Amino acid sequence: MKKVFIAIMTFVASAASAQQQYTLEQLIDSAHQNNIAMRNARHNIDAAHHQRSAAFTNYFPSVSANGAWFKSDKDLVQTTVNPSDYISPEMGAALAQSIPAEALAGLANPMDISMINGGVVAGVMATQPIFAGGQIVNGNRLAKIGEEVSSLQLELSENEVEKTTETYFWQLISLQEKMKTADAVNVMLADIYKDVEVAVKAGLTMRNDLLQVQLRQNDVKSQQLKLQNAFSLMKMLTAHYCGLTDTSFSVIVPAMTNEPLQALASGDINSLPEYQLLQKQTEAANLQRKMEVGKNLPTVAVGAGYNYHTLMSEKQSFGMVFATVSIPITDWWSGSHNIKRKKIAQQQAEEQFADNVDLLRIRQHKALNDVIEAAQQVDIAHQSIAQAEENLRIQRDCYRAGTLRMSNLLEAQLLYQQTLDKYVDAQAEYQNRLLEYKQAGGR
Repeated sequence: MKKVFIAIMTFVASAASAQQQYTLEQLIDSAHQNNIAMRNARHNIDAAHHQRSAAFTNYFPSVSANGAWFKSDKDLVQTTVNPSDYISPEMGAALAQSIPAEALAGLANPMDISMINGGVVAGVMATQPIFAGGQIVNGNRLAKIGEEVSSLQLELSENEVEKTTETYFWQLISLQEKMKTADAVNVMLADIYKDVEVAVKAGLTMRNDLLQVQLRQNDVKSQQLKLQNAFSLMKMLTAHYCGLTDTSFSVIVPAMTNEPLQALASGDINSLPEYQLLQKQTEAANLQRKMEVGKNLPTVAVGAGYNYHTLMSEKQSFGMVFATVSIPITDWWSGSHNIKRKKIAQQQAEEQFADNVDLLRIRQHKALNDVIEAAQQVDIAHQSIAQAEENLRIQRDCYRAGTLRMSNLLEAQLLYQQTLDKYVDAQAEYQNRLLEYKQAGGR
């Protein structure tokens, strides 16, 4: 029986020589490179980097250029001027001595004046903010936090991808080993069938025993079909998740070693990406409150510009410098309520931080309990194998001696198969719980 167990738990390399073989580490590396969640997380980092770069440009002057051309159906400026209204008697006497009388008489008649019916206007202006209520500084700090948050979310995605990949890996291992167990059980049942067949021919037992063995063989064949279908589907799912191009692969069974229970302990919660993400959310709420306050403070800016136009039919250009001060007055009414709203949001973020930190500690404690329990389940399952193996040996000897019914022997054989499957499942569960424990403990 020991030889059967060794054959079941050892990877048969010759059966998969034509297939690509993957270790757990290779699958995780492939998933980190190709999984859609990882690609999206890296895209988010790039987007956050560009957002921060965009916020940094607010420190520099904003430069704008504008231009316009127009043509109207009539002059924009039209008026009537009577020169006599602007000539005093003294000025009239002086003009009478210097200009002809006919020209002087013409000044007494009204004159129609019109101008500007088209032209080109263009200009370049640069404005440098001097004080903006801290909105530029805090906006850049928010952009930096956004970049840090995207990096932490990438780390969370890596942990989730690693966890899911390892879960798939151990499901493949479990199915793979259960198929080997079913093959070994078929061999065992074939030996029992031969013994019973000889006994039936010799008249030592009834044909009913042979039929019971055949029914058990059919049951095992049915299990094999289900296992093969499940194994094929799990390989497709793993290939999709890890970005593999071929589903005809196998996984290499790693050395199944359990860490000493006394070495397990809770780690530092401050190093968890979830904890750091909660901190960033609290910092962001504080900066958003400061940004809201800044919207209600005066803004000061200086600038310079250069302008060009042809409105008076001649090309003219000029430069200028300016300073602006903007003071919100009526906005303080609604702004005060917005500031209070941001204060409430900041308080909520701080309270949520404290609550989620407690949940992280509870998760950490649960993960430690789960991995200890899983390790103990592995030990129990390993002990059960030896007990089921010895029970099967005794039952088979008793059957050969004619003191036991076939149903009892087949029940012992089924129990042995179940203990082997439970051991594989317990190992897979332990490895999954161990990874959760490491991730929850910040290791």
